Amino acid sequence: MVKRRSGKAAPDLSDPQYYLSRELSWLEFNRRVLHEALDQRTPLLEALKFLAIFSTNLDEYFMVRVAALKQQIEAQVTRRSPDGRSPEAHLSAISTTLQPMVEQQHRVFTTDLRQQMAQAGIWLLDYGDLTPTQQTYCRDYFEEQIFPVLTPLAVDPGHPFPYISNLSLNLAVVVQDPRTQQTHFARVKVPRVLPRFIPLPELGEHRLEEHPGQSVDPRPCHWVGVPLEQVIAANLSALFPGMVVQAHYDFRITRNADLAVEEDEADDLMLAIEQELRKRRRGGSAVRMEIQRATPGPVRAMLMEELGLADIDVYDVDGLLGLSDLMTFMALPLDDLKAPRWTPTVPPALETLSPPGIEAGDTDLETADDLFSLLRRQDQLLHHPYHSFQATVQRFITQAAHDPQVLAIKMTLYRTSGDSPIVTALISAAENGKQVTVLVELKARFDEENNINWARKLEQSGVHVVYGLVGLKTHSKVVLVVRREGERIQRYYHVGTGNYNPKTARVYTDLGLLSARDDIGADISDLFNYLTGYSRQQVYRQLLVAPLTLRQRLTTLIEQEIAFHQNGQGGRIIVKMNSLVDPDLIALLYRASQAGVTVDLIVRGICCLRPGLPGISDTIRVISIVGQLLEHSRIVYFHHGGEEMVLLGSADWMPRNLDRRVEVMVPIADAGLKGELKTILDLCLEDNRQAWDMASDGRYVQRCPQPEEPTRSAQAQLMERAKQA
Repeated sequence: MVKRRSGKAAPDLSDPQYYLSRELSWLEFNRRVLHEALDQRTPLLEALKFLAIFSTNLDEYFMVRVAALKQQIEAQVTRRSPDGRSPEAHLSAISTTLQPMVEQQHRVFTTDLRQQMAQAGIWLLDYGDLTPTQQTYCRDYFEEQIFPVLTPLAVDPGHPFPYISNLSLNLAVVVQDPRTQQTHFARVKVPRVLPRFIPLPELGEHRLEEHPGQSVDPRPCHWVGVPLEQVIAANLSALFPGMVVQAHYDFRITRNADLAVEEDEADDLMLAIEQELRKRRRGGSAVRMEIQRATPGPVRAMLMEELGLADIDVYDVDGLLGLSDLMTFMALPLDDLKAPRWTPTVPPALETLSPPGIEAGDTDLETADDLFSLLRRQDQLLHHPYHSFQATVQRFITQAAHDPQVLAIKMTLYRTSGDSPIVTALISAAENGKQVTVLVELKARFDEENNINWARKLEQSGVHVVYGLVGLKTHSKVVLVVRREGERIQRYYHVGTGNYNPKTARVYTDLGLLSARDDIGADISDLFNYLTGYSRQQVYRQLLVAPLTLRQRLTTLIEQEIAFHQNGQGGRIIVKMNSLVDPDLIALLYRASQAGVTVDLIVRGICCLRPGLPGISDTIRVISIVGQLLEHSRIVYFHHGGEEMVLLGSADWMPRNLDRRVEVMVPIADAGLKGELKTILDLCLEDNRQAWDMASDGRYVQRCPQPEEPTRSAQAQLMERAKQA
């Protein structure tokens, strides 16, 4: 053990007491998401959206993270996580932490938000509260639209317990045979092909006296409807003629949905993933059951036994299950109940450019008023959704696809939209005779099927499609354009922090660099040779590339910052990312803090580092920003002895990003762009509206403006700056 000069033993920075649980830290992030639904400042439909996001997040958490813990237990894994917990301890802690959060979610929806919906003229009614006219409409709708789709499944010696599909909402039905007086169990699946909330005909004024259970004033009705499962429940007798329906109870199942592909043994990776996707549609073993609290013990026990679940896996719910479907209400045309709509701007330097295609035949490279000539003069920093994705990244790729001087386009594609204009442009480029190479990551979780479809479509159009490296996910966001300009070849490129997806680019905050600098362009050429061929490139001029150089370079930069500070040149590290998990880098940050370096961490989600520990992390501050937009950009800043170093890219500080993915981070050379990125970091650090301060025990406290203190929202300020620019 290393000794300090004082003679005291230096603390062992691998000690579990200095690390927080990755699994529980994620739950704390989802608690912050839930808080947005509880916050009285959140508009009503936005609150429903955050409840839906909370539920969707939990679905994925159970399908992947909880499922992985269960697999570890089955495999008798005894290795503990850096925080010292075994898989069994993690499952117990997850249940203890999450049960009250789920109860709070349903309580706020049932007792608060449904009342607010009614006051706003959005009537989500229970079937028992419908008027006779409405019930007649629902019976007719059931007979015409719902009944033909349903398939009741009996459970008896001749009918084994049916397979319950992943994330399906079901009715557990108890019926009695009036001749034998025997009771039987049946399962009715609520079909996903029908709307979860059935809209009822327009009623004009929806009055209080018609619905005594709704204690609100009469208001004009914008929407009125009823949950689908309640309409089915009210008409169960039609499914079991001659039987007496005694009771019904809602329940919902979550299953293991992670893919297990042995890449090194697969002759055809796409075929192997397609086979795994077919398994996922059915789902693996059950990992969670949500069930109505009123469900009697015998029904609950039978479901648990058949599904292989224990008490720790069951979540009792008062009210509606599957609140992820509340996202449908965001489609209502009620802008006064939503956050102000943001219209992305065009960066000033790009506003005067001629439309794509017009400049294609211009041979005067010094005066052509196009995007390529602009990039030869200066780098461009893009910040979405403050800057328009369509007018920047999409324009860059589309212009390259139609410019006759462009010879080749190379791109990594991790996720994109279902109607991707990016893919359409790449197909056009191939049809225009350009050399187009796209690395499509088939293993992008929950987007595998979408990416397989795009890969096939690209291949059919003449695009060279590759699937990356065995054992690694390609998570980097890079586009390279190769253009002939007179007697020379010029490279242009985009390196970003987010996916090439125009839909998520409207709600995720992401950064991108457009540039034509030769050294980085050459690095990107080497990167694509590494991804598509047999290159064993290990050294890059400027790029930081995982799993080759990123971990080592970050380690060196932190160590250099320690040395700079010890030499009296000041020490400052600021990192903005989604997750901080890697124990080696956390230990390095602890060392930096012990040396006196000021460390500010802006971590949206998981953070396993404990700030503010005496003698360990006194100078480390951690904040999280959760707001209207999903913080997704990654920025790394080092004071670097006064010669500031700033990087952006695709990598979080997690073992998977540093060791098991292809990630790219690019250093920013332009002093003005460094200043812009530093401003973004400063605005985040000064946020007192949507920022949360993390305590050393892993809990978070939301910042609130003090009396007479102005409200400072980083997202609102960045919107205003974009408009003013």
